[in-house]
Amino acid sequence: YLVGVGRADCTGPVAQVPLMGYAKNDQVGGGLLSRLYSRAFIVADPQGSSRVVFVSVDIGMVSQRIRLEVLKQLRSKYGELYRQDNVILSGTHTHSAPAGYFQYTLFWITSKGLVRPALNSIVNGIVKSIDIAHENMKKGRLFINRGTVENSQINRSPFSYLANPESERNRYSSNTDKEMVLLKMVGEDGHELGLISWFAVHPVSMNNSNRLVNSDNVGYASYLFEQEKNKGMLPGEGSFVAAFASSNLGDVSPNTRGPFCTNTGESCDNPQSSCPVGGTAMCIAKGPGNDMFESTRIIGQNIYLKAKELYEKASQEVTGPVSSAHQWVNMSNVSVELNATHTVKTCKPALGYSFAAGTIDGGGAFNFTQGSVEGDPFWDQIRDQLLGEPSNETKACHSPKPILFSTGEMTWPHPWHPDIVDVQIAAIGSLAILAVPGEFTTMSGRRLREAVKNEFDSHGTRGMNVVIAGLCNVYTHYIATYEEYQIQRYEAASTIYGPHTLSAYIQLYRGLAKAIALNATQELPRGPEPPLFNVTSLTLLPSLSAENAPANKNFGDVLEEVRPEYREREVAGVTFVGANPRNSAENATEHNFLTVERYSNISSSWSVVLNDASWDTRFYWSKGSRGQSNVTIQWHIPAGTEPGTYRLRYFGHYKKRVIFRLVTVPFEGSSSAFQIT
Repeated sequence: YLVGVGRADCTGPVAQVPLMGYAKNDQVGGGLLSRLYSRAFIVADPQGSSRVVFVSVDIGMVSQRIRLEVLKQLRSKYGELYRQDNVILSGTHTHSAPAGYFQYTLFWITSKGLVRPALNSIVNGIVKSIDIAHENMKKGRLFINRGTVENSQINRSPFSYLANPESERNRYSSNTDKEMVLLKMVGEDGHELGLISWFAVHPVSMNNSNRLVNSDNVGYASYLFEQEKNKGMLPGEGSFVAAFASSNLGDVSPNTRGPFCTNTGESCDNPQSSCPVGGTAMCIAKGPGNDMFESTRIIGQNIYLKAKELYEKASQEVTGPVSSAHQWVNMSNVSVELNATHTVKTCKPALGYSFAAGTIDGGGAFNFTQGSVEGDPFWDQIRDQLLGEPSNETKACHSPKPILFSTGEMTWPHPWHPDIVDVQIAAIGSLAILAVPGEFTTMSGRRLREAVKNEFDSHGTRGMNVVIAGLCNVYTHYIATYEEYQIQRYEAASTIYGPHTLSAYIQLYRGLAKAIALNATQELPRGPEPPLFNVTSLTLLPSLSAENAPANKNFGDVLEEVRPEYREREVAGVTFVGANPRNSAENATEHNFLTVERYSNISSSWSVVLNDASWDTRFYWSKGSRGQSNVTIQWHIPAGTEPGTYRLRYFGHYKKRVIFRLVTVPFEGSSSAFQIT
């Protein structure tokens, strides 16, 4: 094959923008723990005539808006080379990345609308990573390997899982998919290029109290692998690219100690995931660490270590043609043939009551609980008054789901949910990547993979390795099985196209697999094109205004100094007169907020040893009054740090009024030197 890999920053604004995932209005960015990246992989047949692009991005999910804007940029750069059928965009599903990149109204509510700087940094980062991969294409070989990851996941809706037929459950040893599938890429000259790992786990080791932008457990795994392979480089630099991509993680949590009532300490592993006092909000699952930072590292390291082992031992070579199949489908109206006599349909999108209950990884609001198959007259009346009553047709179609938001019937100012959805498969030799538009539960994913594998088999393409890539192309929430749907926990209430959603996808993906196996992808109907709404920017974010330093101080001055001396495992910290980090996101491309520098006596100069992509540094921004704000930089000094003289530096931009316009002025600050002993 011809193989190219690329990585580009897509962090965007780290302050004031809500974080995407927990739908918690007050969970707004307030700094940076680790940078976010887009990681792109291009594989083409030796002639370069057919190719596929797989991109894994450190964001909550890929939205239709992101995808349409990326495809538009690729078309203007490369013509017909990169298209909707051969480009897969997959989100890692971190819940600690900026929101605001959606065009459907529902997502505006918790995102403060459409946040242009966040959307632009994601779109530009994805395109840039593809550009780098495109420019670096060379002859290479691919190897596939698979293995079991232990102690890194639990099923967070075990009562739903148990609703699946016993005969089906008996075929599996666990109620989560523990298997990691890894694709290793090596240049013909033996030069190591990168890897993609697919493993099903929610990146929610960082909980909904977190305010620091980061890529969570799978991002930490990428960081460890890339740091090991790009020796001597700063984080985020170097040619080796390691993507830890999402899979069928719908009901899979990394919080392995399970759910406990935070007020009493007793278990709340019950069908409602509710506590006697405090309800669902108190029922939170705990990770393996003492705090969320440690849990993130433990789970991330588990995933990394398994990937390292699979990478080193990968010997099964991937060979064969490169192809892709894609369709746009109106998911609110798919007829599914269950058998010769029975046809069912999908529904207009709607969210059920238990959507509002949240999960054990992050509880919801008010008095909603999981597993609600009855509505509540109080909330029904509020819904009918504010948003309109769901039609009888939609109610019947979604039964037994009690509808909280009938999003498919809400169109102001734009539709609240997508109807037109991408279904897509990319095949590289014996590897088939199913790009799915949401979060399949464990059993849904198993059924889909098996159906697609059988479809390939029946058309003579045997022994395909079928993997699910999650959160691709457009976000449609969850896909639970028909049996899980009847229980109406969070994942089922969020299966927006109704009880037969999974059956519809299985039918559609089998059609794509058949087209690939019979070399007939050209004959697939394209389907109805998705809309691109004319929303340039519509946001409730506070506007950026002129900023001030306190009296007799300048931007970048130190307010609280470091100590003269630290040991390893201590935290070096310094607080500066700061400015809104959004200024930097909007003005600089490769901007570091901080560096850790070490003094060399030999050259009598400072050299950078860490940047803000490091997981050992933390950047906090706190807004004061009268246009003032502070920045605190922490370095959590790891064991094994070389003794010597160090300093922490801060780089920012402030806004200043000049006559009638605002200008952005860069500045920097530095701590005093300190010793590590």
